[in-house]
Amino acid sequence: MLYPRVSLYALMLAAAGIPLYIHLPRFAAVNLGIGLGVIGTVLLLIRLVDLVQDPLIGWAIDRWPGGQMGFAVLAAGGLAVGFPLLFSLPQGASVGALVTILILLFSAYSLGTILLYGRSATLAKQATPRELMTLAAFREGGQLAGVVLAASAPALFVALGAGAQGYPAFGLFLGALAVVTMVLTLPIWRRAPITGQGLSFDGLGQAGALRLLALALVNSLPVAITSTLFLFFVEDRLQLPGKAGPLLILFFLNAGATVPLWARLSNRIGPKQTLIIAMPLAILGFVGAAMLAPGNLVGFAVICLASGAALGADMVVLPAMFSVVLTRAGLNASAAFGIWSFAGKLGLALAAFFTLPLLERSGFVPGQTNSAQALETLNLAYAVLPCILKLGAFGMVLTLPTEVPAK
Repeated sequence: MLYPRVSLYALMLAAAGIPLYIHLPRFAAVNLGIGLGVIGTVLLLIRLVDLVQDPLIGWAIDRWPGGQMGFAVLAAGGLAVGFPLLFSLPQGASVGALVTILILLFSAYSLGTILLYGRSATLAKQATPRELMTLAAFREGGQLAGVVLAASAPALFVALGAGAQGYPAFGLFLGALAVVTMVLTLPIWRRAPITGQGLSFDGLGQAGALRLLALALVNSLPVAITSTLFLFFVEDRLQLPGKAGPLLILFFLNAGATVPLWARLSNRIGPKQTLIIAMPLAILGFVGAAMLAPGNLVGFAVICLASGAALGADMVVLPAMFSVVLTRAGLNASAAFGIWSFAGKLGLALAAFFTLPLLERSGFVPGQTNSAQALETLNLAYAVLPCILKLGAFGMVLTLPTEVPAK
């Protein structure tokens, strides 16, 4: 029951990641009356908190290894409180109230994520590359299941008769999920923690971790941009009202379904070779999305399948590679994953900060009749820019040393 509990904890955390960036712009614009430009700025400014906080969280987890159960409970408790507060904010709520609740949620998410990833060697049955990849498959599979659940839940609550676009019920559901998860996953935090040496810039560089951190940041930007703009692209650019939820589920379900396949392939041919196979799927998906005509549901569904498979590879292979280089070098993983966590969240924030104000300046208004210029801006932001960034990430992968298959 060890790895399934790891999956459950990852599922709980997932709701505060990509799904929050999917739902927050629409929730804030429609339910709270806050503009897209303001939301983009808020999300980037909160990253200034993470800049200091995430490395400190990693340091604290390594400094007090016996407190990992307390850290796990604290993270779940923060989500249990934060989600109901966020999605019950009334129309006209102040930006200050929104910022305070988002800091609580993102802090809890940081604590839980850094703990879960930083304790990879502890949670794996053995601290070997093969077991670390197996653990990563369970962890990322759980995370993707959580993304699907959280991305689709508001629509399900609306179908069941919930008001306010289903968001208040959604917040209560996520809070209850955090409480249940906290109780069921307590046993995994009783394992004796495996720790390493303190971090240094030179140590990370010699281990090869710095180039993986740079790759993680660049590679996070395309999916961050598309996650932020997905609802707008489907409903306004493709003119497929009501189809965003099912397409989003298709995307993340295929990502989850391919995670075990990518893990096995990585153990067979090596992680670099696996990424070289997977990344072109995402690039082709972006090219195809840019060329789609409005109303082309089947074409975009195929793109969701391809890009979802590529995301599955990114999610399982890159964190496992990072864990392996840290374990081999004998470095403290939690502090390193504190930096890793900040890099991923910075990607999401940068996506929101640059794309949302850009759309606002072009005259784009969600759910309204938009000009050709506004829709072209949306098309460029959703498909063309991520394609360029993904090509850059692919080039960085090509420069990585070739790893032997995990044993």
